[in-house]
Amino acid sequence: MTAADAAPAEPVAAATTAPVVELAHVGKRFDPDVVALDDVTLTVRAGEVVVLLGLSGSGKSTLLRHVNGLHRPTTGTVRVLGSDVAGAGGAELRRLRTRIGMVFQQFHLVGSASVLENVCTGALGSLRGPRLGLLGYPRRVRRAALEQLDRVGLADQRFQRADTLSGGQQQRVAVARALLQRPRILLADEPVASLDPESSAQVMALIADVSREDELTVLCSLHQVDIALEFGERIVGLRSGRVVLDRPVAEVDRAGAMGIYSAVGADAAAAELAVAR
Repeated sequence: MTAADAAPAEPVAAATTAPVVELAHVGKRFDPDVVALDDVTLTVRAGEVVVLLGLSGSGKSTLLRHVNGLHRPTTGTVRVLGSDVAGAGGAELRRLRTRIGMVFQQFHLVGSASVLENVCTGALGSLRGPRLGLLGYPRRVRRAALEQLDRVGLADQRFQRADTLSGGQQQRVAVARALLQRPRILLADEPVASLDPESSAQVMALIADVSREDELTVLCSLHQVDIALEFGERIVGLRSGRVVLDRPVAEVDRAGAMGIYSAVGADAAAAELAVAR
């Protein structure tokens, strides 16, 4: 496949089970001149690892923020785990967010707190009142947090200050924190952008393994094409807020994925997608 072949085929067929994420003709405008998403239709099934590729400003982060309700669509609908996200009230939206884990480019750890306490904060959505220090969390939460740290290979560092860890280790703590929620969906927004290649591969391998073990649905935005092709199951390319590629990884090679970043190739792909619709 060449860059010119980056035009999308028909969208990947939905599984026989009900999808966990559905975006239907979603548009998002922040003001009349700023279009963040343009007629995006996307269906994601349970346990699927979908990688969003595209230039900065292509709409990847905005799409993820629609899934957890941080943004509401200007047009179209967003359904997640059977709920209409745009129409969800405060209590329903809070319940939905407890089922959606989030991992960021910046780790958002409390550096002066222990690794174990940082993981425990993943349970705050299901607890009442503030928590002061590690012992402020119920024993069951501390036990579950330790289990997740063991899962990401950092149980031995549980009492270490978070800011003494390497970048890759800190991101694994962030993954453990998200997993403590026992989420159905994991959103990862550029989770390896600030990591070296070896740490990037370790974090993405961890996310892929967890997805298989837990049937965890993953939506992950990346810039690194090689990592996307190695660890993703499906590539969705975005440019200027439009879907320009939607194919299983098995049908995409590096040149085809790089075509997402080509203005000529992406514009042609968007035109073909519009005609197909």
